[in-house]
Amino acid sequence: MYYRPEDGHGLPHNPFNAIISPRPIGWISTRGAGGAENLAPYSFFNAVAYTPPQVMFSSTSAKPDRGDTKDSVANIRETGVFCVNIVEYAAREVMNETSGPWPKEEDEFTRADIPRAECAEIACSRVANAPANLECRLTQIVPLEGAHNFAVFGEVVGVHIREDCLSDGLFDVTRFNPLTRLGYRDYSVIREVFSLNRPGET
Repeated sequence: MYYRPEDGHGLPHNPFNAIISPRPIGWISTRGAGGAENLAPYSFFNAVAYTPPQVMFSSTSAKPDRGDTKDSVANIRETGVFCVNIVEYAAREVMNETSGPWPKEEDEFTRADIPRAECAEIACSRVANAPANLECRLTQIVPLEGAHNFAVFGEVVGVHIREDCLSDGLFDVTRFNPLTRLGYRDYSVIREVFSLNRPGET
């Protein structure tokens, strides 16, 4: 099969997300200028640089009460900060609950009964029991082609790691089983890990 996206694929559902998978999930927490908090998952998410450490996520739709975007991007525009909360398999149900199109006044921490803690470097809440949290200061919001598409970049200025996720000085994903996004309504969980040395490494 071959298709050009501009011509359509002819399938029951768009295969694009399923082709680019698995994808890590950035569970983004934000606080608006007025104090309202938001927590929402984004699967267009990844790390993009080591020094300084930087991450990005993309928001690709809009809500009627937020104009051209959704709550996360709107809050980040106001405050310039956000927190990335790493999602473990055990949090799959509450993470999914926070993905709903709730009004901007809705606090997803409260709605899904998710424990929260204050960040150390930024004015924002984080998921208290997440395997790790990355506190970020906004570096840029890049409009992308298409309506409502925005890529948000941030520098990581604070890192929290849950103690039981450390093993022999390493952040050990087998201790919590990261949740990943596939296509359609599908997810996967990482339970098997192996190592490879790069050419020239010993």
